[in-house]
Amino acid sequence: MGSAMKYLTLLGSTGSIGKNVLEIVRLYPDRFGVKALCAATSVELLAAQVREFSPQIACVIDEPHREKLKRLLPAGCRTELLCGVDGYKQAASHADVSMVVSAFVGAAGLVPTLAAIHAGKSIALANKETLVTAGDLVMPLAAEKGVPILPVDSEHSAIFQCMNGENPREVGKLILTASGGPFRSTPVDEMGAITLAQALNHPTWSMGKKITIDSATLMNKGLEVIEAHHLFGTPASRIEVVVHPQSIVHSMVAYVDGVVMAQMGQPDMKGAIAYALNYPQRLDIGMAAPDFAALASLTFEKPDFTKFRCLKLAFEAAEAGGTLPTVLNAANEVAVAAFLEERIAFLDIPRIIETTMDAHGVITRPVLDDVQEADAWARRKATELLCR
Repeated sequence: MGSAMKYLTLLGSTGSIGKNVLEIVRLYPDRFGVKALCAATSVELLAAQVREFSPQIACVIDEPHREKLKRLLPAGCRTELLCGVDGYKQAASHADVSMVVSAFVGAAGLVPTLAAIHAGKSIALANKETLVTAGDLVMPLAAEKGVPILPVDSEHSAIFQCMNGENPREVGKLILTASGGPFRSTPVDEMGAITLAQALNHPTWSMGKKITIDSATLMNKGLEVIEAHHLFGTPASRIEVVVHPQSIVHSMVAYVDGVVMAQMGQPDMKGAIAYALNYPQRLDIGMAAPDFAALASLTFEKPDFTKFRCLKLAFEAAEAGGTLPTVLNAANEVAVAAFLEERIAFLDIPRIIETTMDAHGVITRPVLDDVQEADAWARRKATELLCR
């Protein structure tokens, strides 16, 4: 007996996660349909996706991009073209959709993801910033609405799979693995000379530019610590990061009896995406298991908090809570964007984040307005610091 058709809204259809989701939709057109495709500014690719998948809604960031999208589509196209936050919210709460894939980059994913939860949609969450900036709002709302949040990040998917069927009260600690990025072996005194091209050259994962820089600074792992804290209700003090260059062990869960469960696979996002899309059943996506004999060894080491200051700052934000993770994330987005434009040096990224965090008066129990105000404040503060 075949599974019921699952209709999707895809927030971030033109990014690396979005493109992988659509590959799985192509593999299983009898299982998945696309009702809404949302992007920011990648209008040409979005237009091609609209022509292929014929969604009911396509949404972009603003009116000029909507007009450009309209010009790229055939005259008889029946897809409704929307723009801006209201358009994203409409796509996320579409009546026919059962699952929203939240894959926007950055804090832009928060408001449409909240709209999807309010509308009772299952969430396949690839946008870690939604929980980093507002986990204290998102998780209780999801629980209240009975909405499952299925992690798409490979690390959180791994933890989710390792905890499947286990008693969460018997978890001792969560162990997130990190590849270590391109600068794992770079001496501290050479970190100041790192170029943009070097930072974009990730050794094992193929990702978008922003997340690749976050992986180079290990901020990506720091954001994942905060996300894991919210997803699994685990305090930051019981979350550990280990560097695992082979990227075969995607993460682990240690239980109170000393047993550790690990989830392994190829370093390819499609595995975690397919698991979230079709949970609780697995999908054959044509991916082979790792060849362990060829690998010969799997190695693990402690991260260097002195060299990777961003990871330390993320742990500090996780432990403080309130609006500090929001500020960490916003300052990081500003700093990474400036580094991608080659306006600042690599080591300016943690400097700007730390200075912004130090200047912030933390609100311990924020509501959505507090989160959005902290986000806007941190962006202004970090932007000022770019010039110093």
